[in-house]
Amino acid sequence: MSWTNVCEVSQVKEEFPFSGTVSGKEIGIYLVDGEYYALEDVCPHAYALLSQGFVEDGKVECPLHEAIFDIKTGQCLREPGGRDLKRYPLRILDNRIQITLIEE
Repeated sequence: MSWTNVCEVSQVKEEFPFSGTVSGKEIGIYLVDGEYYALEDVCPHAYALLSQGFVEDGKVECPLHEAIFDIKTGQCLREPGGRDLKRYPLRILDNRIQITLIEE
């Protein structure tokens, strides 16, 4: 399994996820209840970066059309999301968050 550095742990806050690009894929890194999660960052309904949406109670709301996704599972909780989000395995090594692009 190939791991890629995405960001430093300090760059991710509960209210402010990190947005980055790994091998051409836009990825959002979230912090919920002390755990980190990596999700695709583009809303499946229409192009909007979810990391720029509203984060609260373990959910992220799309800034464009108000679709809501569960950060821990990627599940679409309110349409017009269209589908669940892709999740990516994540690990922390030397205070760096790394992901692999193999979808969970």
